[in-house]
Amino acid sequence: MASIFTKIITGEIPCYKVAEDANFIAFLDINPNAKGHTLCVPKKEVNKVFDLDDETYLALMQFSKKVAHALEKTIPCKRVGMSVIGLEVPHVHVHLIPLNDMKEMTFAHKVSLSPEEFVALAQEIQSNM
Repeated sequence: MASIFTKIITGEIPCYKVAEDANFIAFLDINPNAKGHTLCVPKKEVNKVFDLDDETYLALMQFSKKVAHALEKTIPCKRVGMSVIGLEVPHVHVHLIPLNDMKEMTFAHKVSLSPEEFVALAQEIQSNM
């Protein structure tokens, strides 16, 4: 059965996309820890990050780095934190979270954005890619 991220990649489920190439997609988390919380996901469905082949793993980190730089240009923050947990969805994904406070990295802290705010934010991040 396809993961929710595969369904996003194939367009079955909509997302607020900020970046995409032949192998990866980045989109805003719909239940964000902080404004700009973005997920970077390989299009190839693999459950665990360390099960990725070396080439895909390194390319995912390079893709995530590009997205993180765009986030820093878009969201006022002290830094962009990165987390790879993967318990929620059995499909590798990197969380990029603009941080001003450590609580924003805890996943117990959440912020709310309207659909219009998500659209505007995704467009602004795209313009900074």
